[in-house]
Amino acid sequence: MFNEIEEDSIDLTVTSPPYDSLRSYNNSSTWGWAEFCGVASGLWRVTKPGGVVVWVVGDTTNKFCESLTSFMQVSQFNKCGFNILDTMIWEKPNYAPGYPTLRRYDNVFEYMFILSKEKPKNHNLICDKPKKESSKQRAKYKTSYAKQDIRIEKGPTANGQSFCRRTNVWKIPNGQIRGLNHPAPFPEKLAHDHIISWSNEGDTILDPFMGSGTTGKMALLNNRKFIGCEIDTEYFQIAKDRIESAQAETKD
Repeated sequence: MFNEIEEDSIDLTVTSPPYDSLRSYNNSSTWGWAEFCGVASGLWRVTKPGGVVVWVVGDTTNKFCESLTSFMQVSQFNKCGFNILDTMIWEKPNYAPGYPTLRRYDNVFEYMFILSKEKPKNHNLICDKPKKESSKQRAKYKTSYAKQDIRIEKGPTANGQSFCRRTNVWKIPNGQIRGLNHPAPFPEKLAHDHIISWSNEGDTILDPFMGSGTTGKMALLNNRKFIGCEIDTEYFQIAKDRIESAQAETKD
C-alpha cells in the first residue's frame, strides 16, 4: 500500500494496527512479524523529515503472560530510523472487565507510541484547565521552581489563557458507536487530540489501517488532508461513508 504514496509526503500518521491475534477483523488479512516489518519500513519511507507516527497498540496474553509485541515493534521502528519521542498511555474508563482466571488486574490501558522522523516539526501541546491546589502545594512549587510555575503556559490550544499542559496519560472512553459495525473503532477525541497535537492545518494525515475511518473524519474536520488504506471491503465502506459526511460538513 505504501508504494502508491509519494516518498517523504506524510506529515502525521495516526493508526492502530491489528493487536496480535486479539481480533479477526472479518478474517480479511494475515498479520504477523513480516507484515509489520513491511509497514514499519513503509512508514519510514513516506513520512516527511520532522513528521510523526502515532502507533496505538496493545498486547495479547499467552499462558497468563503478555506477548510484549508492542515493545518489539517499537524496537523495530527504532531500527528503521524513527526516534521514540514518547510512550503515552490511553486509559479507558469504560474498559471491559477481565476474567479472574487471568491471575492479574484488569487491563485499562493501551500504549500510544509517538515516533518521529528526525526532530518533530510540530508539537502543539494541548493545555487543559489546572486543578485547584492547596496553599501548601502552591508554596512547594514556588520553592521548587524558583517562583516560576513551569506547569502553566499559554499554549496554542489554550485560547490565550493560562492552563496546565496535559500529561502523557490520556483518559478517553473507547470509540464504540451504536450502529457502527466495527469491533474496535477509534475514539474520535483520541484521533482529534493527536491530530491537533502533531500537525497543522493543511498537513497530510495517513491511516494505513483505516478501519471505520475515524482518523480520516477528524483530519478533515480539522482542515487536514487525508490518505487512508483499508483491506476489508465492509470496513472500507463504513469509513468512506463517514469521511464523505465529514467532507460535506466542512463545505457547509
